[in-house]
Amino acid sequence: MKTMSDRLSNAFSKPHPALVCFITAGDGDTSAYLDALVEGGADVIELGMPFTDPMADGPAIQNANLRSLGAGTTTADVLRIARKFRERHPDVPLVLMGYANPMIRRGPDWFAKAAKEAGADGVICVDIPPEEDDALGPHLREVGISPIRLATPTTDAKRLPQVLEGSSGFLYYVAVAGITGMQQAAIESIEANVSRIKQSTDIPVAVGFGVRTPEQAAEIAQVADGVVVGSALVELVGEHGENAPEKLRELTASLAKAVHSAARASA
Repeated sequence: MKTMSDRLSNAFSKPHPALVCFITAGDGDTSAYLDALVEGGADVIELGMPFTDPMADGPAIQNANLRSLGAGTTTADVLRIARKFRERHPDVPLVLMGYANPMIRRGPDWFAKAAKEAGADGVICVDIPPEEDDALGPHLREVGISPIRLATPTTDAKRLPQVLEGSSGFLYYVAVAGITGMQQAAIESIEANVSRIKQSTDIPVAVGFGVRTPEQAAEIAQVADGVVVGSALVELVGEHGENAPEKLRELTASLAKAVHSAARASA
């Protein structure tokens, strides 16, 4: 079985860009949904940790958070879902994504160890900025989990080194200055910013926010190391419920075909 760092590294060292797929934990039959994403060809899984105030997320993921919390989902449940996923898929990278409160309320050391035991490879904490890395970063790195940072169109040359410092696994480039799932940036803007970032780091750059279709994914895959899709998948869960796995598998397969057919972006 691959180690945590090996799984993420391998996902981004293939001849083609990586497809990163997001789903919210506890919003329906999460295990079945996760299996469908893997079967469809997802290279990396992001498992969303539900939170009452997901300020970076648009309506689709906000509603998924509310459905999950309404069903009584706890952090322990998220970790249990992650642990079972790792048992079923020992080689697929798994990233926990969410907000600081559920991650650090019992202490960052507790969370880091619990995430490791659950088989997580990386953690994206949306609302802990690089300047406050001590709140969680050192604890993740100590157990071998990658702290995955976010960069945006407003991350200028002065701040970029702070974002990159201590980051690993991949850098999540947020293509739009806004919330998830609402709009897509022009490919020219994405290409220019990804190119600028890659001049400063060897960390793979995956692009997300606003990616909904295979056509959009293919375009971004031409200039990035990975493509992140979330809201479009989460919407299928909300629309189809217990019938969502088939829909998730179909969309993921079409996205994977589009992303995997693109040549890897040059550094």
